[in-house]
Amino acid sequence: MTRTLVVFARAPQLGRVKTRLARGIGMSAALAFYRRRLADLLHHVARDGRWRTVLAVTPGGAAATSRLWPRKLARHPQGAGDLGRRMGRVFRTFPPGQVCIIGADIPEITRARIWRAFRALGSADVVFGPAVDGGYWLIGAHRGRHLDLFADVRWSTRHALADTRANLKRRRVALIDRLADIDDAAAYRRWRRKTG
Repeated sequence: MTRTLVVFARAPQLGRVKTRLARGIGMSAALAFYRRRLADLLHHVARDGRWRTVLAVTPGGAAATSRLWPRKLARHPQGAGDLGRRMGRVFRTFPPGQVCIIGADIPEITRARIWRAFRALGSADVVFGPAVDGGYWLIGAHRGRHLDLFADVRWSTRHALADTRANLKRRRVALIDRLADIDDAAAYRRWRRKTG
């Protein structure tokens, strides 16, 4: 069974990442947070032999900029469109097998949690890692199926997971760990208190 972990990442450039967080803690601090989280995540997940790790990068031209990314990781542009169109493109075009997509900035992502998602796809059609804010930090499915997953999803709202699930009538859905995304200053402060 081929398993592919796709990390959705934005080029780590000042003023272009974590813009809601930057409004509360400043652009430089938000960029530093994003760079650190992305580097830590890739260091941990890319070495796991149970899956192949691929970066899906935006903006698309940044995929070719080797100094921004680890050299050994395959990189692909996310392409145009909203988040649903970009994720849908992954499920349509990547090699056959199980595909899980994650964001680059959720501090509590671990290899064990990712493996739990891949294992859930053994009996489920789609797996989600719910986020505390009503979205999700992971979505997994079998490549080529569920091409209508992202119709009419209200992205960046508390409805994103519910809207996506509404597109999955008669499909087996699995949920794994609920994690916090660090999107604003309040979430950042909670995370800092928790981690010391």
